[in-house]
Amino acid sequence: MTDLARLDSLFFERTGMNSGRVERLVGEALRGMDDGELFLEYCQSESVSLDDGRIKIATFDTTQGFGLRGVSGEAAGYAHASELSEDAIKRAGETVRAVRTGSGGVFAAPPPGTNRSLYTDVNPLARVDFTAKTSLLQEIDTYARAKDPRVRQVMATLMGVWQAVEIVRPDGNRVGDIRPLVRLNVSVVVGEGERMEHGSYGAGGRIEYDRYLDPRQWKKHVDEALRQALVNLSAVPAPAGEMPVVLGPGWPGIMLHEAVGHGLEGDFNRKKTSAFAGLIGQRVASPGVTVVDDGTMQDRRGSITVDDEGTPSSRSVLIEDGILKGYMQDRLNARLMGVKPTGNGRRQSFGHAPMPRMTNTCMLAGDKDQKEIIASVKRGLYAVNFGGGQVDITSGKFVFSASEAYLIEDGKIGPAVKGATLIGNGPDALTKVTMIGNDLKLDDGVGTCGKDGQSVPVGVGMPTVRMDGLTVGGTAA
Repeated sequence: MTDLARLDSLFFERTGMNSGRVERLVGEALRGMDDGELFLEYCQSESVSLDDGRIKIATFDTTQGFGLRGVSGEAAGYAHASELSEDAIKRAGETVRAVRTGSGGVFAAPPPGTNRSLYTDVNPLARVDFTAKTSLLQEIDTYARAKDPRVRQVMATLMGVWQAVEIVRPDGNRVGDIRPLVRLNVSVVVGEGERMEHGSYGAGGRIEYDRYLDPRQWKKHVDEALRQALVNLSAVPAPAGEMPVVLGPGWPGIMLHEAVGHGLEGDFNRKKTSAFAGLIGQRVASPGVTVVDDGTMQDRRGSITVDDEGTPSSRSVLIEDGILKGYMQDRLNARLMGVKPTGNGRRQSFGHAPMPRMTNTCMLAGDKDQKEIIASVKRGLYAVNFGGGQVDITSGKFVFSASEAYLIEDGKIGPAVKGATLIGNGPDALTKVTMIGNDLKLDDGVGTCGKDGQSVPVGVGMPTVRMDGLTVGGTAA
């Protein structure tokens, strides 16, 4: 757990604020409320991008500010500012008090404490100079072009964030966290004749830059991006129709995240706008399907020591052996639903109120070998990587485009196909799972989840899975 003295130097000593006076201001603003907190944030972020052999974009940004929230019943008042001062907090308190019901209820107990630390608190942005970062991107460009004469364009981006947060409650309870986050993305465009195709690969996590300065690591990025591009260069149009679909391990878990995960967030279920609302204890997936959201994984992109309300993250079993067990909860929705918070109250920044969000969401492994699963399919689709997708939370209907996919013919992987989309319904799709692999894999650390205009880093994962009777949209004549 982050040392509060270090955070106090950022938020109090540096700004001239007094922690005792700030607590009293928060107490005055939230008197008569059911819950609430002051969220303090200091964040540094940078991004360096190379395109066509040149550094095209280099940014560095520092932001700071606070968000003050008061919760009364189902109503929440929220005020925020980029000015870290007692006067600004006092003004925010006058705005937040507008939602008080006047019931004079007992203010909610603080979140439980934790001494756990899931990642380094070292600032990765300060440990590596700008020259080393640009040199890395130039080396990536040179290496990629030397690998294959069909390479026409190379794009690479190195990004980093160092975020410090402190949550202050009027009872004197204070919780803090320092969160690093880095990511390296490589994209390659190849061409043969007039045909051009694209491949990309990225990885990251709550770590330092050192891993990606190592040639053994960044060369893997280039090799994988180039491999995908060359696969697409020889791909044939995808077939269309209803057929068995085998999802590969790892990143295809993004389909689970979008088509199922959002529907298991507490706010949608409290408001009964989710396809999973009211189904606790009922079968919602095939036997053997177990889905968890786990924010406690070491160094993972979606992990958080504590959420943005101060609640320690947890490993929540959402679906167990096909039975719906629970939802992901922040404090507000947990209180209204009569359950405990799960450490899923997250926000993009101090300018946003928290809401239930996923961390690292994955389906657990089964007992089948991947070769056995593929061999079981007479004719179908093997989807290895996904691009964009859309899902309707209320109905559960989804559409996902496969960025790398292959035909399965007579139990063997056949030619690569392009233009394949998967169409279905999230809750219904889980009941179509017929085989679950023993090869659970997590994604490499590139996930970003959007909800109500907010973006947060997340992780996904799954084993190889066979799903029967999915609709595949294709371009084959």
